[in-house]
Formats: sequence, C-alpha cells, structure tokens
Amino acid sequence: MYRFINPLLKHIIHRGSFDTAARMQCLKYLQTLRTLQFNGHNTIFLGETDISESLITGEKLSHEDGQNWPTWTLIHAASSQGWVPWRYRLLLRDELPMKQHEDIFQELCESLNKFYGQCIIVVREKRQPSELQGKEFTAKETITHPQVPSVTYMSSIECCPQIAQANGHEVLSVPLPYNYLHPMDVAWSSLKWFIINNRKEFCLRSIERTYSYRCILFSDLVEKGLEKMTPSKWKIVTNKVRRWENYYLDTFA
Repeated sequence: MYRFINPLLKHIIHRGSFDTAARMQCLKYLQTLRTLQFNGHNTIFLGETDISESLITGEKLSHEDGQNWPTWTLIHAASSQGWVPWRYRLLLRDELPMKQHEDIFQELCESLNKFYGQCIIVVREKRQPSELQGKEFTAKETITHPQVPSVTYMSSIECCPQIAQANGHEVLSVPLPYNYLHPMDVAWSSLKWFIINNRKEFCLRSIERTYSYRCILFSDLVEKGLEKMTPSKWKIVTNKVRRWENYYLDTFA
C-alpha cells in the first residue's frame, strides 16, 4: 500500500503548490491592471495568430507537407471599442529582419499614444508553467505601484517595456494558466471561420489552353474578416473578460 500512496501524495502536493502560485500570479496581474486603469490608462489587447496557406487555399495536406507550406503571422491590437486605428501587420513567418521587430512595436506605441493617450498593452504570457513553480507568493502581497515587466517576446515581435514607457504606456502579460483573460482568441476564431466560409468569393481563376491558375485576394480576405469582429462584438467579449477579472479579484484576494 505504501508504494501506491507515496507517488499519489507527491503528485497532489506538487499540483497544489503550482495552483497556489498561479492564483497569486493572477492576483498580482489583476491588481496591477486595476491600478493602471484607475490611474487613467486605457486597456489595449495586443495579439497575433498564424494563418497557414492551406487555410487560405482550402487544400487538405498531410501533417508533414503542411509544415513545409508558408505561414503568415497576423499582428493586431484592439480595445473594448474595437480594433485600434493602426495598420496591422501580416508577416511571412521567419522572413522578418530582427531590426523590424522593435520598429513594429514602436510604431504601435506611437499610434496608441496619438489616439488613446496612456495605455496598458496586454499581451499573452509565453513562459512555461514550470517557471511558476520556483516562485513563492504570499496572500499578503499587494500591488501598490505597477511593476515593470521583463521583455515579452511574441513569436513575431518583441514588446519592450522601455519603448512602451517612453510613449506613456505599460506592458502587462496575462499569466499563462489564465490566457482566456486575453480576448484576442475570439477575434482570431472569427477571422479564420470567415476565411474558411468565404475564400472562394475572393478567388480569381484563369484557364488557359495549356494551364490554369488561381489568384486569391488574401489582403482583401483578411480585411473583410477583421471587419466581422465589430465594436459591439468586442464589447461583449471584453465585458466577459472583465467579469472573470472581478471574480478572480474577489476569490483570490
């Protein structure tokens, strides 16, 4: 009996320790977020998604073949009022020079400063859950001043807090176990469903004597897909996120 109980007990202790650390990290994130919002910062969600060529063309590929096909990364930002008035980026993966990573984030920060003033730029946490286990949190920890986060790396750009602060903004990362507090996944799902259901309408086909080819108006397809995520839909999604935030603030505090 001892041989069975001991491994189970270790698993329970390990899992409970991680859950406590994750909850306290979420609480610290939410307290910082509310402090900045109380000080007049507008909340902006910055996100990215990958769009494979097979999704655009509708061709079914094996897993091995799909890995060799081009993939684009779409970068955009939104608030509770809708997409921000910024020229979103559609980048071919692995072909963007490193220098342009900071240029994109710099341009976004300047645009946000122009249209919104001071902002909280919320991104998704990229660290693995194992990194949380080495941290110790106590229930007495509170946030009196917003903490300066470390550099946050998305797959396509680098979100540097120094660049953000130079434009009057702050960068916050949603803790990894609570990624659903970042509403961009809803927008990406809406976009990809639009691509699947409407890609034929954005396709031009030419048939010659010896060959035929197809041209897909990719930029127009993405543009129309983004428009389907209307300001009213953004308000619904962000209100749902805020209800979860309030619930965790009451539960974890």
